[in-house]
Amino acid sequence: MFYKKNCLLKGQCNANCCRMSLQGKNVAMVVSWLLGTGCLLAFNCILTIQDYYLHLFPKYHPSRVLTVAYMPFSLISLIILSYNEAKINTRRRVLVGFTIFFVGSLLLLALDLATSGKGGIGSFIGICIISSSFGVASAHVEGGMVGDLSFMQPDFIQSFSAGMAASGVIISALRIITKAAFENSKNGLRKGAIMFFAISAFFELLCVFLYAYAFPKLPIVKYYRLKAASEGSKTVSADLAAGGIQTLTVEENGVQMERRNNKELLKHNFDYAVNIFLIYMLTLFIVPGFLYEDTGSHSLGTWYVLVLISAYNVFDFVGRYIPLLKFLNMESRKGLVIATISRLFLFIPAFYFTAKYGYQGWMILLTSFLGLTNGYLTVCVFTSAPKGYTGPEQNALGNLLVLFLISGICAGVVLDWFWLIDKVG
Repeated sequence: MFYKKNCLLKGQCNANCCRMSLQGKNVAMVVSWLLGTGCLLAFNCILTIQDYYLHLFPKYHPSRVLTVAYMPFSLISLIILSYNEAKINTRRRVLVGFTIFFVGSLLLLALDLATSGKGGIGSFIGICIISSSFGVASAHVEGGMVGDLSFMQPDFIQSFSAGMAASGVIISALRIITKAAFENSKNGLRKGAIMFFAISAFFELLCVFLYAYAFPKLPIVKYYRLKAASEGSKTVSADLAAGGIQTLTVEENGVQMERRNNKELLKHNFDYAVNIFLIYMLTLFIVPGFLYEDTGSHSLGTWYVLVLISAYNVFDFVGRYIPLLKFLNMESRKGLVIATISRLFLFIPAFYFTAKYGYQGWMILLTSFLGLTNGYLTVCVFTSAPKGYTGPEQNALGNLLVLFLISGICAGVVLDWFWLIDKVG
């Protein structure tokens, strides 16, 4: 479908464009949810089968090392992509990311089959390399999608964020099912892991097709991308072409809009950036390493860690839907700062003393509340921040917030090793 040159590109909107802005919203939210799930599904597979990797590589601390292998590549890639985001073809960026997730999942499956599920340093290095590639893929997908959705409706960001949390819920549920099904069978852990790799590969391939062919053709998505193009965005051209829309260049349109640079955007939104950094620094300080290796022995036995991870994932998912209730959606910048800092100073001593002296029920409750606050505050920050800006500025701000999110994760992963000091002592 082609639109008149004077539609949005000259600041006007005809009846067709107005209808476009409303059509396909529910479908767009579902697709955003599925793409969010695909953004973390592959790496969540690695995190959730840590009991299998701990069995194969008991001396290598896989629950910590694999996360460390993932994070630097994700951070470095995101720094490069965020710096150049205004010039990058978002369509190609996201598709490259999902393709890496797909290929990496297949390679995990192939590696396990080729080694017959045996441990060893060579196999562990191969898994670390694949985990690193997932970090690169995450930077492509998460930064690209959040930037893309930031100039659309806040509901799309919420759906994408909820989908990311849903990946953890789905994988945790499958892990519990496979553990129950294969617990008494020979190589039960391995059978479950193989099924995970196959599911991950299939779903990542589905995301490639969803983003490539379904998402760009939705009327509401076309509308917001066309609006962003009219404001000078160069990142949406390929997606608009995939949706059947031709746009004018800024030079042809005769409209030149000034855009705040990344430094100015960060200065005006520094509190949001610090909030998202601290939220994820605390979460990764505890999940997954601390929960897998530092919670002691309890009556649930080998089920204990799976219950903890599942509790975190479920309540993280629930927390991302709370802001849909408008009276519970925290938009106050001061309120978000207070909530984030309070969370930091309350949870660290709470987890330390609960692990030492508390019963497993208290640890499950505490882990659930950690997930609930993580999901809730994440959505509040991402839906509140990109307001009052042009499309290109919102795209840039979305990328910056994801950069601080990944930086927080990296800091949390590094700090997570300090829990081992107490064990050594």
